[in-house]
Amino acid sequence: MRGENQSSVSEFLLLGLPIRPEQQNIFFTLFLAMYLTTVLGNLLIILLIRLDSHLHTPMYFFLSHLAFSDISLSSITVPKMLMNIQAQQHSISYNGCISQMYFFVLFGCLDNFLLAVMAYDRYVAICHPLLYITAMREELCVCLVAGSWFFCFVHASLHTLLLIQLSFCANNTVPSFFCDLTALLKVSCSDISLNKLVIFTEGGLLFILPLSSILGSYILIGSTALRAPSTKRFFKTFSTCASHLFVVFLYYGTLAGVYFFSSLQNDSDKDLVASVIYTVVTPLLNPFIYSLRNRDIKHALEILVTRAHSFN
Repeated sequence: MRGENQSSVSEFLLLGLPIRPEQQNIFFTLFLAMYLTTVLGNLLIILLIRLDSHLHTPMYFFLSHLAFSDISLSSITVPKMLMNIQAQQHSISYNGCISQMYFFVLFGCLDNFLLAVMAYDRYVAICHPLLYITAMREELCVCLVAGSWFFCFVHASLHTLLLIQLSFCANNTVPSFFCDLTALLKVSCSDISLNKLVIFTEGGLLFILPLSSILGSYILIGSTALRAPSTKRFFKTFSTCASHLFVVFLYYGTLAGVYFFSSLQNDSDKDLVASVIYTVVTPLLNPFIYSLRNRDIKHALEILVTRAHSFN
């Protein structure tokens, strides 16, 4: 690390997505529609959970925080990407870039922990239904969410503090559509061995532990479902687990591709595709997979629509 660094650049240039000029309007409309759907869908989930007392349960408490995290994760990157698609100048200030990277790491980590917490909640509900109320008491739920925020705050702060020690010289073009940590490391002219070490150790630990918890929870859920005498219950459990696991593998697969495998290969196009899936597609799918297929959410939505009509 270099003590003199105050990065010798005042701004970065985001390379953006490899979109041809004649395709800019199409991609702008597509990403704008996906972003608005993500924000409105997740905001609707938060609103329904707050308004309907029947949804004041641990599962929906965690889901509301996941929805907020997804809104934040998309809002950190997509609006700037939309501006850059239409604009000729793709610059972002040094402070703005570091801030974007910090909050992206923070909310990406929060998604990671919340998926693990939600998997544990489903494990207790399906495998130990009689103990669910006492096991998933309100104090524990608050502690799990608060702990997730704390560890993610430490995680994001650690990588940010290490990053601002680096120098960025003549090459200030970031090969991404946002200030991603790995993309910034690629354009640094300092020794980044410590940064890489922390990514593979501390970052790898925060990657493997929640993923192991998720897989362990769903394996136990699957074994419980196989012992169920009711075929209908088995297929219901399998359908729930399959949809959740799809999001998990999509999330963790792209996360691993961006942060752990990108250093092993120099295929920037694949990195960009993984980043788009991670920042745009996954937050878009979560409202549909985690809630809009849920009978309780649909019922709460019907009540909200009925109330809205009664006021008119």
